[in-house]
Amino acid sequence: MPAPASAGWVSSLELRYSAALGRCSGHARHRGAVRVLAALYPEGPGVCHHVLVHPPGGLVGGDRIDIDLSVQAQAHALVTTPGATRFYRSLGQPAVQHVQARVCAGGRLEWLPLETLAFDACLAENRAVFTLDAGAEMFGWDMLALGLPAAGKPFRQGQMVQHLELPDVWLERGRITAADAPLRRGPGGLNGSTALGTLFFATGSPIAAQRRDALLDAARQLTHALPAAQPAGATAPHAQVVVVRVLADRIEPVVTLLRAVWAAWRHVAWGLPPCPPRVWAT
Repeated sequence: MPAPASAGWVSSLELRYSAALGRCSGHARHRGAVRVLAALYPEGPGVCHHVLVHPPGGLVGGDRIDIDLSVQAQAHALVTTPGATRFYRSLGQPAVQHVQARVCAGGRLEWLPLETLAFDACLAENRAVFTLDAGAEMFGWDMLALGLPAAGKPFRQGQMVQHLELPDVWLERGRITAADAPLRRGPGGLNGSTALGTLFFATGSPIAAQRRDALLDAARQLTHALPAAQPAGATAPHAQVVVVRVLADRIEPVVTLLRAVWAAWRHVAWGLPPCPPRVWAT
């Protein structure tokens, strides 16, 4: 995908997390619209919750957001948003959000933004690359809704590129073009679904077999109870990654499932109770 035109709105955000004396401190520096709304500590000083906001409310053709994130040793950051990321109609230039993150040994990251909405006729790329040192761990997810079917505004034109990457470990990249009928409606593709989600737990070192199986079992207990119209599955595509994927006709069931699996996995992987950010309920 070509780089956005210079006439677009370019924003950048640097996030740095460090730990000292049992407290995780988050430091942010922004240029343009995207910024940190608040740093919160609902779990105590050891986990920094950052809420990111983008006041324009979405991206149009030519816009770009770059987020550079670093989690130092023993730091624990949870990053989320108060609302969906919206990619609006484009007149020819793509809109891009690019997240580049590094987690050092002993660090923990939870990258949990709310869903992405691909509006009709958007040209968009949502790219996230996570580099994990040996001993680093993270949760991350990507949830996408194509069009606004509940409002009678389907995804008839445009293109959405999703890119999730752990360099040299795992790459999940998909190009969803509105006119691609085999992908959009075929049984080997989305099978008519307009919402999809991926949740993953990843580490910088191989996951112990017992721990991996416990994560898979916890996810499958939740996915097996889903209706046939909402296919989902849990797999371990690499020794350092466990993944849950789900399809649905609306984004709400996707969000509900992935939040439930995240809550279960947090307990299994880290022995921590779930602590959903308050902005998820507002």
